[in-house]
Amino acid sequence: MENEIELIEGCRAGKNFAQRELYTLYSRQMLALCYRYTGDLDAAHDVLHDGFVKIFTHFTFRGECSLATWVTRVMVTQAIDYLRKQQRFSRLVVCEEQLPDVLDEASVAESGGQVPEEVLMKFVADLPDGCRTVFNLYVFEEKSHKEIAELLHIKEHSSASQLHRAKCMLMKRIKEYTEYEGR
Repeated sequence: MENEIELIEGCRAGKNFAQRELYTLYSRQMLALCYRYTGDLDAAHDVLHDGFVKIFTHFTFRGECSLATWVTRVMVTQAIDYLRKQQRFSRLVVCEEQLPDVLDEASVAESGGQVPEEVLMKFVADLPDGCRTVFNLYVFEEKSHKEIAELLHIKEHSSASQLHRAKCMLMKRIKEYTEYEGR
């Protein structure tokens, strides 16, 4: 395609070549995003497929943001809808006693740079559903706890607790990984 405007117009008109181009441009990045939310590659492929079906059947892009941002928003919404339909948010509310002990963030952050990105993404994917979803929305989508609470229909405190729990679990995994790899 010559430019993004042609791509957008082609997708709006339902042209197969434009849809194929859009898919080629964004599918790899969006699969990674879907995997971050679902923690399961098969589910990520399902969410990716459903997200692109939604994009191609209801191409509502208005140009208020970049095309990449719009596609990302559609996929995040699709992933959250998938998790909601799977009733995987039932574990979102956490009691304070369930929160793990806080490790020394500075030393873990320093050693985190030594962990390959694919290993870190696997650690994120392995988080419990609620922690993983809040972590993704807060860290990658840069949502506030208020926005996350509204999006997931939970209390702001629950969002903050889930983020805290996710960070603690990730720090523990990073520490274990770096200690194991350091031998």
